[in-house]
Amino acid sequence: MKILNLSSGFQMPPQIEAIPFEAFTFNGGEPHIKLGTLPNDKSEEILIAQRVTDSEAFMQLLLATDALRRAGFRKISAWLPYFPAARQDRMMVPGEPLSVKVYAQIINAQGYERVLVFDPHSDVTPALLDRVEVTTNFPFVEKIMQLIGNQPFCLVAPDAGATKKTHKLAQQLGGMEVVACEKIRDVKTGQLSGFSVFSDGLKGRDCLITDDICDGGGTFLGIAEALRKKGAERVYLAVSHGIFSQGFEKLEAALDGIYTTDSFRHIENSAVKQLGLASIIKL
Repeated sequence: MKILNLSSGFQMPPQIEAIPFEAFTFNGGEPHIKLGTLPNDKSEEILIAQRVTDSEAFMQLLLATDALRRAGFRKISAWLPYFPAARQDRMMVPGEPLSVKVYAQIINAQGYERVLVFDPHSDVTPALLDRVEVTTNFPFVEKIMQLIGNQPFCLVAPDAGATKKTHKLAQQLGGMEVVACEKIRDVKTGQLSGFSVFSDGLKGRDCLITDDICDGGGTFLGIAEALRKKGAERVYLAVSHGIFSQGFEKLEAALDGIYTTDSFRHIENSAVKQLGLASIIKL
């Protein structure tokens, strides 16, 4: 297997040979790609790794796929650690698209050998994808527990949608206690208005909030405050995909540690411990 890594700063396993390429954008706004020296064996699997963080990155993935097909390669796979629009997996209000299905249909049309995704937002994403291989957040959180020191923790499900997934993770980690939480969100505006923690046994306890995505971080700020009101001693956050669109200042003040992967972007901030996915999952 060879890797075509389209994302700057996205770590690749050093033992797998990388395919060189040049990417640029024409003056009219169209992205373009030129592949460098290619393997002679056209039957070898080529894994395209791409952080799909915007439409240009998505188009670059499709263009690279076409270039490889035209070069004669038959086994082409896609590694999309952060699957685009995975949060738009249902219609909340009339007039919205089912965005994740749109992306999935385009990906399926490429006929990839494999589609690798990491910790998708819900079961909808893998259900829509052909030949998908999912890596859960278990190896990521397990690594975090080792880094912190394997002290007794409560795993915190930040909302009702994450509860089932957090219970499964707790079992994989040896039967950790799970603390369920809820938030109130206006589906039309996205505004948060309240947080609840369903536990009264947190005095002096350490808590690890786990979730797939941190965008603005409002959920985790509210949950951290609610946990401390219940007596929690230290509160940590582990999110698989760190967008952090509002920066880190408020999160750093509210949390005792922030952990994420390099699935979405490279982060240079002393408050955040970022783990490379290539060191966590098997390709």
